[in-house]
Amino acid sequence: MLTDLWPLSWSIGVFLLATAVTVVCSIRLAGVGDTLADRTGWGEALFGAVLFGLVTSLSGIVMTAVSAAADQPDLAYSNAVGGIAAQTVALVVADAFLRKVNLEHAAASVSNMLFGCLLIGLLGLALMAAFSPSVTFLGLHPASAVMVAFYIGGLRLINNYGAPMWRAVRTEDTLPDVPEEDTQGLVRHTTSRLWTEFAAVAVLVMAGGWAVARAAEGIVEHTGLNAGLVGAVFMGLVNALPETVTSIAAVRRGAVTLAVAAIIGGNCLDALNLVVGDAAYRGGSLFHAANPDELFLTSGAMVMTAVLLGGLLVRQRRGWLKIGFDGVLLVAIYASIVAVLAV
Repeated sequence: MLTDLWPLSWSIGVFLLATAVTVVCSIRLAGVGDTLADRTGWGEALFGAVLFGLVTSLSGIVMTAVSAAADQPDLAYSNAVGGIAAQTVALVVADAFLRKVNLEHAAASVSNMLFGCLLIGLLGLALMAAFSPSVTFLGLHPASAVMVAFYIGGLRLINNYGAPMWRAVRTEDTLPDVPEEDTQGLVRHTTSRLWTEFAAVAVLVMAGGWAVARAAEGIVEHTGLNAGLVGAVFMGLVNALPETVTSIAAVRRGAVTLAVAAIIGGNCLDALNLVVGDAAYRGGSLFHAANPDELFLTSGAMVMTAVLLGGLLVRQRRGWLKIGFDGVLLVAIYASIVAVLAV
């Protein structure tokens, strides 16, 4: 049962069970991550984008690797990029739980905007790779190494940007990154216990990612659905669940900077999922295995990130439908992407 193709009933059941486990783990992760961000002194933006983003991205990383190794490049590629699109929409969902002001206004942060720029750069490199010569070295396209170097360089820049020439103006609605009131008794836990719980959640999220990838293979084979659609929408939505749930939980705790950082930072790591998929795929370069649907999806994720950056810069207190112009546009763009992929 671990290696053979699962029956459709098993595939659907495991898919739903793994989704439920992911949601439960993500709720707990928000409290543990917020406490560790304060305990380590990293701050919500950097901790959320790197460690928080890494754990919430683990399911997607495993999904991409398993699908690529199983010679399902469409599933692997579309899951990675589809997760980025779905997770960006998750900010709109989290915004709905912040009643007094738009999330993008309350969570103004130079680091969050720099991570948005980093994400656009990573997606742009992926598109450039798809249109570059189809060459590999030790099974990897050269763009994979470039994307990893670009990400590491971006982290160093964001961590050491010093005193920027641009700052977000503090308003009465801006929620600063300060230690939050402990409502789950986490402050009484030792740091080692918090790290152990953080790691345990990471393992469960990884296991869920493996189960979802295997279940998705069965769904594609038994239903005849387009692999790109299954990867971008079904797997992409599950991929986005950890970020969505943890962001909502973080907003409810008042950790709005952490909520935005977890999604944008997680998106940057999801872009690196393509590197993982490229390494696991034995049929050549994963970038060149992408079909027009996957390239369209990548372009759509770039547009959505640009809209999000616009929202963080404009910082509407209240906008269209009480979620801001960017929230409305993000939902509309994502719906359009899904409609095109479904045709």
